[in-house]
Amino acid sequence: MGVDSLGDMDVPPPDPQKLLSQWEEWERGETPPGRVMSNLKTGGLPDLLRSLVEGAAS
Repeated sequence: MGVDSLGDMDVPPPDPQKLLSQWEEWERGETPPGRVMSNLKTGGLPDLLRSLVEGAAS
C-alpha cells in the first residue's frame, strides 16, 4: 500500500492563529526551523496563502 491508497481525507481548514503561534515559537528560538516548516506545511499554510492570492486576484 502506498500513500495514495489513503484516498482523499477530510482536511480541516488552516487555522491562522495556530500558524502564527507556530511561527512565533520559531522567532523565540523554541522550535528549530525544520520543525516549524513542517508544522506550517501540515497546518495548511500553503492552502491559506493560495486562498489569499486567489482572493487578491479577484
